[in-house]
Amino acid sequence: MTTLPKRLAERTRALRQIGFAALAIVGLSGGQAPSAPEAAPTAGNTVDSAKSSSALIAEGQRIFRFDTFGDEQLWTGKLRLHEVVEKSVDPTTALSVGLKVDADVLPAGILKKVDLKSAATTVALLKMNAIVGIQADVDANNHITRLGVTCALCHSTVDDAVMPGIGHRKDGWPNRDLNVGAIIALSPALTAEQKQVYSSWGPGKYDPRYNQDGKNTPLVIPPAYGLTQIKNETYTAEGPISYWNAYVAVTQMGAQGNFTDPRLKIDVTHAPDRVSSKLPALRAYQHSLSVPRAAGATFKPDGVARGRVLFNRTCSTCHVGGNGTDNNSGRLHTPAETGVDGAYAARTANKAYRTTPLRGLWQHPPYFHDGSAATLQDVVTHYDRVRALGLTREERSDLVEYLNSL
Repeated sequence: MTTLPKRLAERTRALRQIGFAALAIVGLSGGQAPSAPEAAPTAGNTVDSAKSSSALIAEGQRIFRFDTFGDEQLWTGKLRLHEVVEKSVDPTTALSVGLKVDADVLPAGILKKVDLKSAATTVALLKMNAIVGIQADVDANNHITRLGVTCALCHSTVDDAVMPGIGHRKDGWPNRDLNVGAIIALSPALTAEQKQVYSSWGPGKYDPRYNQDGKNTPLVIPPAYGLTQIKNETYTAEGPISYWNAYVAVTQMGAQGNFTDPRLKIDVTHAPDRVSSKLPALRAYQHSLSVPRAAGATFKPDGVARGRVLFNRTCSTCHVGGNGTDNNSGRLHTPAETGVDGAYAARTANKAYRTTPLRGLWQHPPYFHDGSAATLQDVVTHYDRVRALGLTREERSDLVEYLNSL
């Protein structure tokens, strides 16, 4: 596979040949994804209070942004999405399904010179390594020979500094514009039934078990920041962050790695294993990503103060410390207890949900694991009803202000 430095060195030549544009396509997961996982759930997964070295964090950033773990075998070999991208995906289309472009890779002023309706410009962007979360090899004749995805595809976005979808990277922010299902559904290797399922998900959602059990209950893509003090980074608490990184890499991205979880009857082994040795650095980088602070304009300070008092009285037993979770002490909640749909939990090892940490809520609606609450007002109204809190309209508004400040 062409190295990143070589790829970046070719970007000027690529622009002369074709011009600029934005995107290609692909998301995480597979229709008939090759085998499932195999990384040991317990290896290197506990929260480490010691500060990671800057070198380890830097290596983790490289892995998060650019490492495919060999998943080209799925995206290129099985799904054949490189063919679709090269022939049919122009930048305008790619941006419309939520793909993002790293403005820091683009030469100044290039947007004024290029055709955003040409698939050839998408190939040029890939050659420059400009599309967030996608890696590709492009030959001398501007044909894509290999295409894969990285962690950043779903768990990074951009700040739209240049135009919507094009800007500076914001790692750890969930890409709630990304229509992973619609992207996967473009594969010529899928059945009509599979395409229908993928097309039903919509932007910002993904089902990480569809290719394992054939059921369909897509989840909201979660943020990957603010994880340092969180023990189990899944909606249903199967395991900590490296467990989930390995699960997604091996069973969803199609990585050449190992993952095993007897509870889910998953046991996948590859030689060589291109995932397990990278999990500590990947975790270190994710632990370094802090929660984005809410701007003052997003909430009213007086309401925040009143809302904090209400929150501490009604919510802090589960949301420990404001934005923590009682799952750190091992607690789980049945769907009936929280009033949310239990279909996804029924497909998992624990059959219950953990309390989700509250982090950067102002910037990633919708809420709940399935996105069933469109706004924070809907969240507060839901729990006011389910837990019979008896809040007044003013109190519900104050709670929303507080949640917006987290």
